[in-house]
Amino acid sequence: MPGVDDRWALFLDVDGTLLDFADHPDHVYVDSRLRELMEDLYGALDGALALVSGRSLDDLDDLFGHPPWAMAGLHGLELRGADGRYRGVHIGASRRSLVRDIAGSIAAELPGVLLEDKGMAIALHCRTSPQQFERLRERVTQVLPSLAGYEMQPGNLVIELKPEGMDKGSAVANLMSAWPFRGRQPVYVGDDLTDEHGFATANLQSGLSIRVGSREPSLARYSLPEPAAARAWLFRVLHALKHGALSHAHSSGGNA
Repeated sequence: MPGVDDRWALFLDVDGTLLDFADHPDHVYVDSRLRELMEDLYGALDGALALVSGRSLDDLDDLFGHPPWAMAGLHGLELRGADGRYRGVHIGASRRSLVRDIAGSIAAELPGVLLEDKGMAIALHCRTSPQQFERLRERVTQVLPSLAGYEMQPGNLVIELKPEGMDKGSAVANLMSAWPFRGRQPVYVGDDLTDEHGFATANLQSGLSIRVGSREPSLARYSLPEPAAARAWLFRVLHALKHGALSHAHSSGGNA
């Protein structure tokens, strides 16, 4: 837990970390208690709070009510800094259409696979049909050579096709170079394979990396069992930021 003199920069994944997974990405909900917690953390950290998600910035704005804190969407392809400035990757309409069409054909041939169009990226979910995951991975691997400039990003029962060259770790590094994150200790909390880049960046900058769930192997040095535990931990963090550290986390993959 942070002490009153510690200067944390807090980076939080959303699905599987702050929020429990749902069968459909549109079925998650941010309640008033979580919104209030985030607002209080934002204030206690002097603005050094960011969401780092596979969701788009528009989606995150809808979920969290257009918050003032920094956010990285689409695994860093979209980035809005604490000053409100936006930086994004431009992908032409014809390229996006090609990726969407190919992904759509894969979804059509694999029962239970859901296509989520994120604009620059496409996600293929199989949460209701987990037995399809390996076949889904195989099919995406087969078509990838025809999608120049795109890469495959596996996740928790999801495969994404996204433009190359950006990940959550790069997003965290970009945010850490600017106010109000600069000079602080990065603390990254996430659950999925996509969060490993964030863990790596936090570790390299002498920060804290916290995995939610039991997925192994992981670069995370601490762990929390589930999103409910992550939310409870964040309430303790808020208390510690305001009143001083309550306890220290256990290292070597122990509980946070």
